[in-house]
Amino acid sequence: MKVGVISIQGDVSEHIEAVQRAGTSTSRSVEVVGVRTIEDLEKVDGLVMPGGESTTISKLLQRWGLHDRVVERASEGFPIMGTCAGCILLAKRGQGGIEEKGVKLLGLVDIGVDRNAYGRQVDSFEATSTLKGEPVHLVFIRAPMILDVGEGVEVLVEYDEKPVMVRQGNLLALTFHPELSTDSSVHSMFLDIVEDHSHR
Repeated sequence: MKVGVISIQGDVSEHIEAVQRAGTSTSRSVEVVGVRTIEDLEKVDGLVMPGGESTTISKLLQRWGLHDRVVERASEGFPIMGTCAGCILLAKRGQGGIEEKGVKLLGLVDIGVDRNAYGRQVDSFEATSTLKGEPVHLVFIRAPMILDVGEGVEVLVEYDEKPVMVRQGNLLALTFHPELSTDSSVHSMFLDIVEDHSHR
């Protein structure tokens, strides 16, 4: 299978390495490539939207014509995982002046988010929770907060009684950075979704 990582800005190389590591740990053959154009997007079976600066990523998605095509492919069951800034972009609703700063939400996951809800870079922290009953390492860096969750959205991980990882069908949205941990459980789950979709 081939997985793409939006290579505009943010933790691109870290996600590429994390997907490769998850593939190796589950004995799967996974090719990971950067996605910058619609042509790149059409060649992958799943897509990771990394953390970074949501305003910058959103504007470049629009400028390069990727925004609308990502929405179209998601509606066809195309798997997408968004972390931190990627989580913000996947959301249907945003607070904290998100859209005033030129961010055009993809509007794919029925959640409301508040960007930088946990504070500035100096307020970054790490924690532990559980995913499917197993421990999962959480790294929060200028993290958004999921404020509300709509029907059909499954909460997979919570921290401090708030959802930090959710799933809606083929889509995963996370407020933390799994690519900055040696824990491959999140990326392995995403590969499960990609593999399941590619076999349909």
